[in-house]
Amino acid sequence: MKVLHRYKQIIGKMNRIIHLSLALVVFSLVSHGHHDVNLHHDHHDPKAAIKIQRNVADFAIELYKILAARSHEENIVFSPCSISMLLSVLLLGTDSNTHAEIVTGLRFNLTHIQEDEIHQGFHELLHLLTHIEKDYKLDIGQALFLKEGIQPLQTFLDKIKEFYEAEIQTTKFQEPKEAEKQINDYIKEKTHGKIAELVKDLDPDTVFILTNYIFFKGNWKTPFDPEFTREEDFFVDHNTTVKVQMMHRTGWFYYYFDEQLSCTVLKLRYNGTANTFFVLPDRGKERELDASLSVETLKKWANNVHRVTASISIPKFSISAQYNLKEIFFPLGITEIFTDRANLTGVTRQPLKLSKVTHKAVLTVHETGAEAAGATAAEFTPLSMPISIEFNRPFILVIFSKNIILFVSRLVNPTQQ
Repeated sequence: MKVLHRYKQIIGKMNRIIHLSLALVVFSLVSHGHHDVNLHHDHHDPKAAIKIQRNVADFAIELYKILAARSHEENIVFSPCSISMLLSVLLLGTDSNTHAEIVTGLRFNLTHIQEDEIHQGFHELLHLLTHIEKDYKLDIGQALFLKEGIQPLQTFLDKIKEFYEAEIQTTKFQEPKEAEKQINDYIKEKTHGKIAELVKDLDPDTVFILTNYIFFKGNWKTPFDPEFTREEDFFVDHNTTVKVQMMHRTGWFYYYFDEQLSCTVLKLRYNGTANTFFVLPDRGKERELDASLSVETLKKWANNVHRVTASISIPKFSISAQYNLKEIFFPLGITEIFTDRANLTGVTRQPLKLSKVTHKAVLTVHETGAEAAGATAAEFTPLSMPISIEFNRPFILVIFSKNIILFVSRLVNPTQQ
């Protein structure tokens, strides 16, 4: 028994550490005009991307439910697209039960889809989603930071470049502060300064860090006029009211009231291909809505929103959230990769395990630009009395593009940073 115990100690020390980090930011503004952007100029066959859309959506909803159940009083913001893409990169380096847990956690079934199709699907998503236009910017990427002297298997490096176009950089993890600066500077640049400190307190035994970042900046197709923004109450709960800057606009909107779930759904469009669902549950129905969310629910909303004239009020806000996803992955069944049983033999022949998964997001919604007033004035509305929709209590946002959920957020308190 002593020999066995000593053997386990040695193996434990041999296990090196992998640290996964996801840096992301969503930054949504109003437009300075009404010009449409044509994003349909790519030449990638979307069949594989279409094949994984349902799985990515299922994963997004499941992740939201886990986070919502753990944080009733806090804002939520995360990118399921970013997290699922990073986990799929790990599929290229894992084997046996470790691999099977990630496949299942991502809501895939290898009897219905081949693994190559999963990677090809994410590869095509990168090309379908990533665009840099005048009024629309969505940038997604991966980077691998490798400890000096560590040589991953060439097949792993080739595949993460082929499918995920990952950048690879050598890093001095034996100098943790230097490594932290290198990685944080990289992420800060990629997210245009929005994420300044993603990793800290690095373990000197870390052998590589795999990062995923996503940056989104969208201009509302129909803007708000800053002149109509004014301070109003936001009702956090029965006992708490905070003051917020509330944006107002009257005009045509895509709207649906879901009687089954007792919630109001408003769809706002960005220039380009992105849209946002603002979902306002009736008072006392917040937890019921969280529990009932599903891909079918999102499809129902998409199919039933219809044009109406309305007067809407939405708060300006900027919120952020950072998660250690290790405890979030456990309910998804992704556990072995964090233990000494982790099988990452597809990465390197050295024993590896995952130590930490960090995910940080920032969500900002506001209106800017004096030109917005002229654009708003050009919208004609009927003389009939519009319905009034006030997002002055906790609500959910779902930002999506090309049927892929980019971000999910629950705003509980707009003043909570």
